[in-house]
Amino acid sequence: MWNDFQDAVNMTPASLDTWLNTDDSRESGWKDGGDETIGHHSGRRIVEIKRKKKDELTQHDYEHMRKVIRFVHRHLKQGGPKDDKEHSPWRHSLMNWGHDPLKNN
Repeated sequence: MWNDFQDAVNMTPASLDTWLNTDDSRESGWKDGGDETIGHHSGRRIVEIKRKKKDELTQHDYEHMRKVIRFVHRHLKQGGPKDDKEHSPWRHSLMNWGHDPLKNN
């Protein structure tokens, strides 16, 4: 699962942290009763996980990693919009979950 997570999350902790501080990031996605979107909260958790050593990961971390992998794979299958992928809600949502679909791996 560690390798699948690393493949799904193609943004570095620093680049994800920078992205999460933008208005586009904060405004992208669904809110679940609070002020923060689900994806934005997930992005903050991903930064925490990516900054840990593998042997420091908890069961809770692994559960979130599985959730991230499923989300990224499901949304990548959608393919995104034909026009202006760069500024699309599809891309912004994926980036909140640590994956920039326009980034060359």
